[in-house]
Amino acid sequence: MATIKDIAMQAGVSSATVSRVLNNDSGLSVSEDTRARIFAIAEELDYKPHRLKRLKQETERARKEIALLLWCSPEDEREDPYFTAIRRGIEIRCEDLGIGIRKVFRFASPDVLTLQSVDGLIVIGSIDPQDIERLYPDKKAIVLVDHIPSHREYDSVTIHFEQAMEDVLQHLFELGHRSIGFIGGQKKLVRIGVQHQVEIVPEARHTLFERLMQAEGIFDPQFVHLGEWNAASGYQMMNELLSKPDRPTACFAASDPIAIGALRALQEHGIQVPEDMSLIGFDDLDFSAYVQPALTTVKVYPEQMGKTAVQLLLECMEGREAPAHVTINTKLIVRESTGTP
Repeated sequence: MATIKDIAMQAGVSSATVSRVLNNDSGLSVSEDTRARIFAIAEELDYKPHRLKRLKQETERARKEIALLLWCSPEDEREDPYFTAIRRGIEIRCEDLGIGIRKVFRFASPDVLTLQSVDGLIVIGSIDPQDIERLYPDKKAIVLVDHIPSHREYDSVTIHFEQAMEDVLQHLFELGHRSIGFIGGQKKLVRIGVQHQVEIVPEARHTLFERLMQAEGIFDPQFVHLGEWNAASGYQMMNELLSKPDRPTACFAASDPIAIGALRALQEHGIQVPEDMSLIGFDDLDFSAYVQPALTTVKVYPEQMGKTAVQLLLECMEGREAPAHVTINTKLIVRESTGTP
């Protein structure tokens, strides 16, 4: 592909002169013969300026259409805004790039014909890759968000859960806690077109919590409770935790909605936070800073995950071959709900 330097060598002038001529710089003092010679050589070498390449690229992107496939129901999205924020990031980035979103599907009602007519697919949440392939066989045009299958043939974007759990437990260890509980939701792998549509699979926060606590020699299985990803389940799980003869001095809730339900249960039992029990959430949703006490939590970036998914898909559609896996870092936000035992 010809460059400005190639044109300058043939024309016998500097690269700066070629650049200014091709950009119609009116302040440049150069003879008409030189100007004409530069344009003739550029045409002969089939030179394409960057702005023309960008225009062509933008035009091609404007013809692209993708589809979204979500594992969760509208009710799940209302109860936990995490997936809504991912979708918002996708929509923002698609609008910036001029890429159209053909349709958003839930796992229960994918339209095979519509899916196969789009240029790419972004899957949000845990859907079995075999089912995805059956609906949309082009692996190179699929990006998985918030789920990494064991065989990494797809592009994916996920949270750095290991960093998050290390930060959570390190914070509690530094405060002096050794007896720590865990309340969280179960991870459900959705199957499409299968009689038993949901399969319970290991969830990263739960798995890492147990592993890190066992490494410290302080894991107590009676302090672990699993349920759903909402406030009602958090309330129930904390009540179950408090029904034990002993209770931990701190508890990690695997989402902010779960933490809010847990906080309500603690208040009803007259247990002061953080004096009697420290509590940490996960998400840093908008309300987390305004509950009483303000919630210590792990900040995640779901909107950035959505934007990153679009960028990965665009790279695939424009020729990248090797699958890419992006891990988005987290940040521990320390507020009022954690303190010394």
